[in-house]
Amino acid sequence: MAYTGKYFDTASYRVFCLLGDSESLEGSVWEALAFASHYSLDNLVAIFDVNRLGHGGSLPPEHSIDICQKRCEAFGWNTYVVDGRDVEVLCQVFWQAAQVKKKPTAVIAKTFKGRGVPSVEDTESWYGKPMSKERADAIIKLIESQIQTNRSLIPKPPIEDSPIISIADIKMTTPPIYGVGDKVATRKACGLALARLGHINDRVVVLDGDTKNSTFSEIFKKEHPERFIECFIAEQNMVSVALGCATHGRTIAFASTFAAFLTRAFDQIRMGTMSQANINLVGSHCGVSVGEDGPSQMALEDLAMFRAVPHCTIFYPSDAVSTEHAVFLAADTKGMCFIRTTRPETRVIYTPEETFQIGQAKVIRQSASDKVTVIGAGITLPEALAAADDLSKQDISIRVIDPFTVKPLDAATIIASAKATGGRIITVEDHYPEGGIGEAVCAAVSMEPDILVHQLAVSGVPRSGQPSELLDVFGISARHIVVAVKCILMN
Repeated sequence: MAYTGKYFDTASYRVFCLLGDSESLEGSVWEALAFASHYSLDNLVAIFDVNRLGHGGSLPPEHSIDICQKRCEAFGWNTYVVDGRDVEVLCQVFWQAAQVKKKPTAVIAKTFKGRGVPSVEDTESWYGKPMSKERADAIIKLIESQIQTNRSLIPKPPIEDSPIISIADIKMTTPPIYGVGDKVATRKACGLALARLGHINDRVVVLDGDTKNSTFSEIFKKEHPERFIECFIAEQNMVSVALGCATHGRTIAFASTFAAFLTRAFDQIRMGTMSQANINLVGSHCGVSVGEDGPSQMALEDLAMFRAVPHCTIFYPSDAVSTEHAVFLAADTKGMCFIRTTRPETRVIYTPEETFQIGQAKVIRQSASDKVTVIGAGITLPEALAAADDLSKQDISIRVIDPFTVKPLDAATIIASAKATGGRIITVEDHYPEGGIGEAVCAAVSMEPDILVHQLAVSGVPRSGQPSELLDVFGISARHIVVAVKCILMN
């Protein structure tokens, strides 16, 4: 929020964040401290309520206020140490913070839990426990007796000097420039689409976690440097910053990194859902098709993670044209969106004039004689099409479906195709079987009689290798689809 106020809105509003000493042990807090200092967010004040007590007892460093002060100063923050119960001193340091330039301010406020309450002050075992009504009434009277003024304190309203903006009704003004047969990685198509989107609306911002040359968000940075935020390798904070940028509808925020690294930020993702934030997350380098970079870079759990997030729209484009549509649709969609992109180049299968809608699948290949419905997405859709070509030479016709969005899934098209192909479905995905496309399809057809779903997915922990080699080793290549089709027809 502070970054948006300083660099996008260039407004006078200031941001205050109150933290407990328990939660300040979280790594994400220190990621945020480093970020705020690096970007000189002098409109930000963090107040650390240091009362030494957590849920289960005392916390390190308890009331060693000098340690807290040194930590904040070491991160480049202007820091004050105060008695957290002294209202006049707090007013003074808040005023002083407003005069400081190029540094965020930390207020280390020493407090005591239950201050002034006999046998409760600064004692353990009171965390989250209610008082009896009689004791609560007595405590309220004790507090009231300590109030030294009866003046009504009415703060001045904040100055409203943020610019009026519009982020609604984002539309693609011209079709994508790709031709059928072009070979483009969807991760690169995503970077190009974000740059193009940035020209259509000047409130589009892109964040990245030190992967911009791999996610191709560097294309956006080159064309819109003032709206690109480098968050470095701190994915929890990157998602938090995206949430802050999107607060109050001030920006259209896209945050990109390797999809595997977004698992680190799942808490921030689920909290973003609770706050009904409109943010877009782009995860590249999905599945074993990452290849030589090895298993630490391969996202094989990301679909399961985002499918578990309520009201999250999941785009899984299979070529450059559908990727560009996914970016524009995400920009105009309420709630959280996840766009899954792949590393290798894939052939463009859609014409520039093709239209896309959320929750509407594409039947890529079909005939009246189809025997099996095969559903693939991303890197596995070309494998499904290659399998269809191979099988057609053996007089076996299959129907091929591109779901486009995994959530919501186009159950109607899948069920209709399954019924037209003898109730036989094969799903093939560059993802673990748990929580992926196969399980989404199984859930979609669960109430339909006589439909069989056979799932091809990555089993076990993968290894480094050539992408084509790994697709075959882990059972999701065209060859395995051909075998699966023949087996399901035999049975």
